[in-house]
Amino acid sequence: MTALALALPAAAALWGTAAGALLPRAAYRFSVPAGEEWRKECPASHPIKGWLGRAHCGACATTRPAPTPTHSGVCATAPDGEPAAADGEDAPQGPPAPDRESRTDGAGGNTRTATTHEPASVPLALATALVCAALALATGTRPELAVWLLLTPVGVLLAVVDFRVQRLPDPLTLPFAAAALALLAVAALLPEHAGHWLTSLYAALALGAAYFVLFLVNPGGMGFGDVKLALGTGAVLGWYGWPTVLLGTFAGFLLGALYGGALVVVRRAGRKTAIAFGPFLIAGAFAGLLVGAYTA
Repeated sequence: MTALALALPAAAALWGTAAGALLPRAAYRFSVPAGEEWRKECPASHPIKGWLGRAHCGACATTRPAPTPTHSGVCATAPDGEPAAADGEDAPQGPPAPDRESRTDGAGGNTRTATTHEPASVPLALATALVCAALALATGTRPELAVWLLLTPVGVLLAVVDFRVQRLPDPLTLPFAAAALALLAVAALLPEHAGHWLTSLYAALALGAAYFVLFLVNPGGMGFGDVKLALGTGAVLGWYGWPTVLLGTFAGFLLGALYGGALVVVRRAGRKTAIAFGPFLIAGAFAGLLVGAYTA
């Protein structure tokens, strides 16, 4: 293996590490139930500025002397200044802590409480780095690699948000599709590229239309956010041709079915339990890209 072949995935991994480390704040702010505004404050009501960086609340760190670390929220202390309860200790009696959100389902009026945990920087950085390195190994020095490296952090962020709250934000899905087509159009003008931009465009429209039909047939099983995300995944898969589109789409459904089946087996879900499909749609696209890049 040449020095360039080793340096390229290493550089891609460094890029992925740096980009992934900037995702926790955006993941925390976007991880809200459908119909709610993006978070602007930490659980202690301190404003959160910007979208990139750690989700840790700087105001809590500077205004609370040596707070006891906990795992359950962005702030390590309760909003009244008292240390948060440690693992195994009884929480203070009173109203629900501000890092917990109660929501009522439309059907049956069942109330569910979701805890908003701070997204960890290290897992996000590692996941982004591994994806970028794998894509670099598969793609080599072809110009479309730059497109995959730029889109990967957004894909990881979308997967994390959807897994946390079953929501795919429009400010991420629609720009993801537009950026994919725009960047691939530039890559198509460069020498040594191995894809076709028109196929990307047609695949984005075809996959978006197919998911829209699934949404109309079964709105409870397919969210409209998945339809918008399919535009972007169709664009990247279409770069390497229709076989790659079919492979990536099938892989997404297969991974989702395996995950749902595993939840049923361990009795953590029923047959009608809704699961976030976005992470599997993205994982399937990643698998399709790897195969398409290797065979291009």
